[in-house]
Amino acid sequence: MTDASRDAILVRGARQNNLKSLDLDLPLNALIVVTGVSGSGKSSLVFDTLYAEGQRRYVETFSPYARQFLDRMDKPQVESISGIPPAIAIDQTNPVRTSRSTVGTMTELNDHLKLLFARAAALFCQRCARPVQRDTADGIYADVLAHAREAGDPRLLVSFPVVVPGNFTVEEVRELLTRQGYTRFLEGPGAPAPLAPPDAPAGGAGKSARGARKRTRGGRGSGLEVLEVVQDRMRIGGAERGRVLESLEAALRVGRGRVNVHRIDEGDPPAILETWRYSNQLHCAHCDLSYRTPVPSQFSFNSPLGACESCRGFGRTIGIDYGLVIPDDTRSLRGGAVKPWQTKSYEECQEDLERFAKLRGVALDTPWRELPAEARRWVIEGEGPWTKKVWYGVQRFFAWLETRAYKMHVRVLLSRYRAYTPCSACDGARLKSEALLWRIGSGDLAGQALGGSPRFRPRGVEWSPETLAALPGLSIHDLMLLPVERSHEFFRKLTLPRPLDEATALLLAEIRTRLAYLVDVGLGYLTLDRQSRTLSGGEVQRINLTTALGTSLVNTLFVLDEPSIGLHPRDMQRVIGVMKRLRDAGNSLVVVEHDPQIMLEADRILDLGPGAGERGGEIVFFGTPAEIRASSGSLTGQYLAGRRMVAPRTGPALDRARTAGAPAAEAAGGGVVAVARSNRWLELKGAAEHNLKNIDVRIPLKRLVCVTGVSGSGKSTLVEDVLYPALLKYRGRPTEAPGRFAGLSGAELIDDVVMVDQSRIGRTTRSNPASYVGAFDAIRALFAAEPAAQERRYSAGTFSFNSGNGRCPGCSGNGFEHVEMQFLSDVYLRCPDCRGRRYRDEVLEIRREGADGRRCSIADVLELTVTEARAFFADAPEVAVRLAPLADVGLEYVKVGQPVPTLSGGEAQRLKLAGHLAEAGTVLSSTTHRGKLFLFDEPTTGLHFEDVAKLLRAFRKLLSAGHSLLVIEHNLDVIRAADWIIDLGPEGGDRGGEILCAGTPQEIRAEARSFTGQALLAYERSLGAGAPGVAPSAGHEDPRAAAPPALVAEPEAARYRGGNGRDGHAVIIHKAREHNLKNIDVEIPRDRFTVITGVSGSGKSTLAFDILFNEGQRRYLE
Repeated sequence: MTDASRDAILVRGARQNNLKSLDLDLPLNALIVVTGVSGSGKSSLVFDTLYAEGQRRYVETFSPYARQFLDRMDKPQVESISGIPPAIAIDQTNPVRTSRSTVGTMTELNDHLKLLFARAAALFCQRCARPVQRDTADGIYADVLAHAREAGDPRLLVSFPVVVPGNFTVEEVRELLTRQGYTRFLEGPGAPAPLAPPDAPAGGAGKSARGARKRTRGGRGSGLEVLEVVQDRMRIGGAERGRVLESLEAALRVGRGRVNVHRIDEGDPPAILETWRYSNQLHCAHCDLSYRTPVPSQFSFNSPLGACESCRGFGRTIGIDYGLVIPDDTRSLRGGAVKPWQTKSYEECQEDLERFAKLRGVALDTPWRELPAEARRWVIEGEGPWTKKVWYGVQRFFAWLETRAYKMHVRVLLSRYRAYTPCSACDGARLKSEALLWRIGSGDLAGQALGGSPRFRPRGVEWSPETLAALPGLSIHDLMLLPVERSHEFFRKLTLPRPLDEATALLLAEIRTRLAYLVDVGLGYLTLDRQSRTLSGGEVQRINLTTALGTSLVNTLFVLDEPSIGLHPRDMQRVIGVMKRLRDAGNSLVVVEHDPQIMLEADRILDLGPGAGERGGEIVFFGTPAEIRASSGSLTGQYLAGRRMVAPRTGPALDRARTAGAPAAEAAGGGVVAVARSNRWLELKGAAEHNLKNIDVRIPLKRLVCVTGVSGSGKSTLVEDVLYPALLKYRGRPTEAPGRFAGLSGAELIDDVVMVDQSRIGRTTRSNPASYVGAFDAIRALFAAEPAAQERRYSAGTFSFNSGNGRCPGCSGNGFEHVEMQFLSDVYLRCPDCRGRRYRDEVLEIRREGADGRRCSIADVLELTVTEARAFFADAPEVAVRLAPLADVGLEYVKVGQPVPTLSGGEAQRLKLAGHLAEAGTVLSSTTHRGKLFLFDEPTTGLHFEDVAKLLRAFRKLLSAGHSLLVIEHNLDVIRAADWIIDLGPEGGDRGGEILCAGTPQEIRAEARSFTGQALLAYERSLGAGAPGVAPSAGHEDPRAAAPPALVAEPEAARYRGGNGRDGHAVIIHKAREHNLKNIDVEIPRDRFTVITGVSGSGKSTLAFDILFNEGQRRYLE
């Protein structure tokens, strides 16, 4: 085997899906970008072939028991693959659905933080806020000595408390202590009161130190009597240190860890002037409150030890939302303010309300929002149970419904008025209050990290706001609420007060590293408490990327699916740096990507194509970025070199002119004038949800408007959390409560609002692209019109696989049978009756001759791609016009009968767009048609340059039909093509949420503060410059014609080769101490045959299996 082949993944005969028997040599330890138009076979090669085989082979080395818990992938259709390392896929999907998963748990930072807090945090008393720590005899001696010097070396009395057990009398305990030599006790009114409030004096001057026992007031010994036993009397200035330490140690031993030192006067009997309390346990001697020794589980909301007992660690509870019960505050009580009582089922409650309101004197015809607070509280809370013939209130009505929740209709009713609210026991912190008493860091460092934000105040503490603000450090929930960027800065500067042991130092280093990775990939605006299910696919992918970095894996194949999703061009270099760091650690990266910044930073670019579907699956180009820019045969290379452009270099990209109803002069003047003269605006005022800074937004209608800004600047909050639900609520449609805003105007200028996102269209396999755009009805009608069908009296319903007599009775038109397995994944078997074709055999005998000369049955038509179907139905305008939108949005490679749930997120989004294009119909005048407002969230996800051009043409058709488009986007080609840009920033998180600028692309480019403007300016210049230093190809040759049977790239792994750990080419084990290993350090060179030998029992298996194998497997599974 040659060096080149040994340092490469050799793929031979890859024919998965539409791949055309590809032969490839992919160099190891390189960053390889795979690109091409949608449907060209990128995912088939990268995920279905490379990742599937790499993961399958490695998982086969696991035990059968371990393999049953792992996803098994089918063996790819390929002749051979050699040299492939274990593979890990980091894709865009967000599989998390539980609200227990957060950014902190995904990155395992919560696991590290709970260990750090258990080892290094400081405890503060929940009552007096004093530090609670374990005192030692030496520490007590030093503290008492300092106090005594300040007081002029007074007389001191050392004592300790003894709790009288419940089954003993005071005299019995006194007798037992006397036998041990303790004969003196503090008694009477002068005895100290260790359980007094912290602000009360511990003892008063002139009160006798002689007296009787006392009874505890609270604390653990509540209800039990306590004897205060005298251990010693002295003047510490003249006493020997050894004697004092001996007395203190004896008092701590007999007093079960508690000792009190009293300053007394010279009288007889002496009076106690002051008391100093100490404990060698986690016990606040001033308040007599004991605390548990911290364990890591105490700081985890996924553990019963740490989770709030009320919400079980979820941070919120489900209850009745009175905003849903009384949705319209302009209505009066008589006018139906209480919504659930306006039905016949509960009209009796409405009558009770009106009757008791008259007796109470509550106005029945006054709008709810104008009623006094006392009257509204009376309506909600009532006066008592209905059994007492008084007003029971809305609360008791729903409590009564809860008792009948076993009925389905009652559960449905309750679900309409329920909502999640922060847990009242923990205020959303998820943890028990005791875990929030522990803090880490200094006061100055905490103030810098908080940046003026208040500290979190745990429930149950008796701290004033001033006391809380004066406490040093941050609690674990304070850290959860901080943006990752601030947390990183906090831990970067953190110095712990006491010397660190090795484990704590390692914890701190790991926390700093993982936070730095999150910042590096542009996620500094997230908080560790952010629920994982609310993250976008791009954010999840970048979090998984940081987890991969944190595991420090080497010799691994990482396959990534568009890591640039959701990233502003400014942050792209951060992700590139992370990928290069993975590569330089000795890993191989294969990345599906379309962003030019990432493509130009790759070691190799593999361009698949030339088209989609059956026209794809071939190698168009494989080489360096410089070589692809010089290639004339690569569509990607032409775009990278600037010889092809998605949108024109100057002026508005979407010139609708007269088709959109704009005057000729306005069209000639371009988008700037058209927007400036338009008097149709949608205005949102005072948006203040999340990090939005009370902004006013003006959106021109019937234009392409882009919302831009760096990650976390507030784009999704503005569009998805505020504007979209506000418009839905304006139109009276059910929705979640909109985010905070002051007002909305211009909503009457649009007919409807439509959110076109990447969520799945549905879960039923019966839906397909043809039915989604309305083409399948026309197709069934054409088959029903065939002479053979009319002879048999077949109707259009006969050709439906959803109902009727034409579908296969065995599978009910599904094409497969669903077999439920008890302990394994469900199995889907091809239907034996119809062989997966969904119809009866006699229905499939009806064939139609298409315009392309083919004769197809209805099942054959469902197997055609959109391109083939358009050619087949070219003579049927009613079908062709419905299929055209699918081609317009770049889905011409998709089969018309492909089940919708199998489409990717990007394909689903474009299918929704195609559906709306099919509805748009003919062009309408923008002056007479209000149109819809379409909201898009990064519609270019997964799109090649050529696909983006098709998307913009589809946008043009929607705009020409009189609709309005509002797009959240980072793609510079789409931003260049916009008529209007709203740029948010300047940064993410708390430093974002402002409108930096709004205007045309030309105006945004001139704004110095705008990162979007600077990126646009640089992009325009690069397009104008073309491809510097790269000469264009002379002809349009086929790059595969002169290529060898397998495209072989030069090896990249040589730079990582070496024989020791200093150049990173060794497995380094530091201080191994498993079983009988004696803290050994070992360096094992990679890519070498290493033998571990020694006498029996010397530790060979411990080193090889218990450490090397187990740790490697653990990191891979993470």
